Amino acid sequence: MSTMTDPSVSVTVGVDTHADVQVAAAIDGQGRLLGTRSVPSTEAGHVELLAWAQALGPTVCFGVEGTGSYGAGLARFLVSTGQRVVEVDRPDRQTRRHRGKSDPVDAEAAARAALAGTARGIPKGRSGMVESIRALRVARRSALKARTQIAAQLHALVCTAPEPLRGHLRGLSLRDLVAQTAASRPGDPAQPLEATRHALRHLARRHQRLSQELQDLDELLDPLVQGAAPALLSIKGVGPEVAGAILVAAGDNPTRLRSESAFANLCGVAPHEASSGRTIRHRLSRCGDRAANHALWRIVMVRMTCDDRTRAYIARRTAQGLTKRETIRCLKRYDAREIYRALTLDQR
Repeated sequence: MSTMTDPSVSVTVGVDTHADVQVAAAIDGQGRLLGTRSVPSTEAGHVELLAWAQALGPTVCFGVEGTGSYGAGLARFLVSTGQRVVEVDRPDRQTRRHRGKSDPVDAEAAARAALAGTARGIPKGRSGMVESIRALRVARRSALKARTQIAAQLHALVCTAPEPLRGHLRGLSLRDLVAQTAASRPGDPAQPLEATRHALRHLARRHQRLSQELQDLDELLDPLVQGAAPALLSIKGVGPEVAGAILVAAGDNPTRLRSESAFANLCGVAPHEASSGRTIRHRLSRCGDRAANHALWRIVMVRMTCDDRTRAYIARRTAQGLTKRETIRCLKRYDAREIYRALTLDQR
C-alpha cells in the first residue's frame, strides 16, 4: 500500500463494500492512485476510513458501491459528516475481464467513476420516515407471501383429501375454509383422513396468525404513509400500499431525482429509443424498480374502471390503432409525471 500526504491534493475515494470489510482506494485529481485501505464494516471502521481519506488531502467525493445494501451504513455516516457521496455501479464485465477482479481494483474503479462523473447518483437518505416504511414493508411483504402460499396449500390438500372431507370442504370460500378447518378437532393422525384434518388445522391457524400480523403491520404503516405523503395519497388510484411502494423507490430524498424523466426511468416506464437507419421506434424499458412499476400499473387499473379521463384517453388511443397493452404503457408514463409532482410537493 502506498500513500501520498500532500495536503494540496484533492482526493476522490472509491469504496468496495462487503458484509464484514470495506476496501477504499484514493486517487488525486489527475487520476493517480494515492493509496488503498481496508477497514471493518463497523462505525469505528467508518471513522477510520474518513480519517485516512482526510489525511491524504481535501476530500472531494466518495464513490460508494452498494449504498442500498452493504454500503448503506457507510453512506449514511459520510452524509452525516458533510461529505459528498455518489452511488457507484459495479464495474461492467468487459472491464473486469481486462483488469481482473479484486477488492482494491473494484475500489479504484469506483473512485475513477466518481472522478470522471460517470457515477452521479445520489444515495437514498435512509434516515427519515420513508426508511421506517421500508423496514415495515419488508415484514409485510414476507407475511403476505407466506399467507398466499398457505392458501394454495390449503386448496391443494382439500383437492386430494379423502372423502367425505373433500366433498364437504371443496365448495367453501377461502375465508370459510380457514374458519372451519382452524376450529376442527381431528383424531388419530395414523388415519389419512385425520392426518389431513391435522394438516389443514395447522395451516389454517397459521393463515389466521399471518392475517393478524398483516393487520398489525397495516395499522403501523398507514399513519406513516399518510404523514410522509399526503399529496400522493390524494391522487386517484393511490392507496397506502401503492404509496408505500412509490415512497420506498424514491427514498427519503426524492429531490435526488433530477426530473420527472429520471423518476420515470427509476420506475421502468421511460421508453428507450431503439432506432436504426430509417426505422424510428422505441422499446419498453427493462430496468427500474419493479415494485414501483407494479404500483403504477395498479393505479392505471383502478383509473380504467372509475376515471372518465382515463377512459376517454383509452378510447382515443384505441381509435388511433394502439393496443390495450401499448395504451397502458403510455398511461403509466403519464401517471409517473403526476406522481413525481406529488412527491416533490410532499418533500417541500
